[in-house]
Amino acid sequence: MGIELVSLESPEQARSFAIESNGPEDTQAIGRLLGESAGPGDVFLLVGDLGAGKTCLTQGILFGLGSDEFARSPTFVLVSQYPGRLTMYHMDLYRLNSFTEVLDLGLDEYLFGDGVSVVEWADKAAEAFPESHMLVEIQYTGEDTRRLRFTARGAHYRDILKKIKAMGSAHTCKQGGVRS
Repeated sequence: MGIELVSLESPEQARSFAIESNGPEDTQAIGRLLGESAGPGDVFLLVGDLGAGKTCLTQGILFGLGSDEFARSPTFVLVSQYPGRLTMYHMDLYRLNSFTEVLDLGLDEYLFGDGVSVVEWADKAAEAFPESHMLVEIQYTGEDTRRLRFTARGAHYRDILKKIKAMGSAHTCKQGGVRS
């Protein structure tokens, strides 16, 4: 795996960092680390352009939850449910046009339940989600390469970041430098 960790904040804050992915396999491996670290009620909000790798990351999260099922983009279904160590609720807000439409879906039972919620296109209704969550912003950096920027909102998610950093460091080919 050729992922590279890049710290975006001081080590004491540990609220945000980025991982460079060199392809879909890396993106899935990063997702697997998230899934392995996930607990009941966790919420992962994914943001990125069309085709950036949100569903690929979600597949990795599902594998990390111990499932062998394949996560598909739920664009036409809005919410898909998958079994695993914890149930994963995969939501896709791409086709929704307003904050009101998102609220009308009644996502609270998923977001505040005992499963893991993964929301693609979360930027369409950021105010609808719990204050405590993990935001993952995926950016193109090349044809197959991506930068995944993780922002932890809440102490629980900062703990997940620490675990991911530790696990990611064990799998990286090269460690990135600290950025201010």
